[in-house]
Amino acid sequence: MMLPRHIWPDTATISDGRLHLGGCDARALAAAYGTPLYVFDEATLRGAMRAYLAAFERQGLPFGVHYAAKALLNTALAQMVAQEGLGLDVVSGAELLVARRAGVPMERVHFHGNAPGDAELERAVAWGVGAVVVDNLDELERLAALTAGRDRPQGVMLRVAPNIAAPTHAHITTGGADSKFGLPPEALDAAATRLRASPGLRFRGLHAHIGSQLFDLEPLRATVAVLVDLAARLRDGHGLAAEELSPGGGLGTPYLAEEAAPDVATYAAALSASLREGCAALALPLPRLTVEPGRSIVARAGVALYTVMGRKLAADGTTRHLHVDGGMADNPRPALYDARYTALLANRPGAPPGPPVTVAGRYCEAGDVLLRDVSLPPAQPGDLLAVATAGAYTLSMASTYNLAPRPAAVLVAEGRARLIQRRETEDDLLARDLPL
Repeated sequence: MMLPRHIWPDTATISDGRLHLGGCDARALAAAYGTPLYVFDEATLRGAMRAYLAAFERQGLPFGVHYAAKALLNTALAQMVAQEGLGLDVVSGAELLVARRAGVPMERVHFHGNAPGDAELERAVAWGVGAVVVDNLDELERLAALTAGRDRPQGVMLRVAPNIAAPTHAHITTGGADSKFGLPPEALDAAATRLRASPGLRFRGLHAHIGSQLFDLEPLRATVAVLVDLAARLRDGHGLAAEELSPGGGLGTPYLAEEAAPDVATYAAALSASLREGCAALALPLPRLTVEPGRSIVARAGVALYTVMGRKLAADGTTRHLHVDGGMADNPRPALYDARYTALLANRPGAPPGPPVTVAGRYCEAGDVLLRDVSLPPAQPGDLLAVATAGAYTLSMASTYNLAPRPAAVLVAEGRARLIQRRETEDDLLARDLPL
């Protein structure tokens, strides 16, 4: 049985009638660590990071690749980010704490967010992040007050809403004029005036992010062009030089075999060409081009393992639903975005498929469905379900709905598995509760 390489991790194989990940038998991993379990392939993670670096290196421009922590963050992953030479984008004080714990150089960290607390901004400034990406004028005012009197100015990038439509799900579209994110272009003059009057701040450049799961590169090229135009406007109107421009991340990731995988090299070439063309037309020095991939680095590296707990049979005796021991609490994407996934039975992947079934989770919601109308071999309680491309926006958005502990995560490489995030316990869940 051949696995689609653009859906499963690089090391995923079928041998001895079982799924293996990173040289480890998925069934053995489930027995050792329990289910639900998230398995991350180290080779796929590092390979994706290196592919981004190599693609932009070939363009011959100043560049940066920052991993977007919101897709998934833990200490081990942040350590890999640091080891591979990437930067890191964080959106909370706790994500920043993980970055520091993992040894990510603070100058390679950008702190984002549309409503950060004062304590989070204070931490970002005190720890010396490379840039605070300011989302609105109120945040800029707070940051200016916080940094007044500092000997070393804090680097600042301004996030703008470029009003570019992204062909993706409405819930992950972030660059429109009515988005909650980013300064409208007409507010840039006020932001520039405040920056020039704030000696504790240093203008670094402009940022935008129009959305996620983007397969069409034209909106991303257009975003770069808008940033270049706005950089020229700030230069001409306020004497501010943008040394860095970031069109964010958002490159799409296929979840189904019939979906094509975007080419990172083509992506890098398209953005770089747009930057060169715009800067040449407006006589701007070429700034550093920083991209923020998240999903496209971590999604394919992750596989979720679930145990089949029961079945719901139709009147003719065929299975209508499979019930598994996880669901919307560890992966809310199907409920939030109607996301679709690819799956197989890890303990007998080569068995002939039966009629399509719906895989439902254990949580008390009718919308707790992981997969609809998926072709699997007829399954029995105790079988092991493996869901591909499960690395992004699953554990990072996981909840403890129904007071179910969150899953463990393991990293696999060359036949060895390492626990990188232990399973949450009932004691963990109750630790916050105080009796009357």
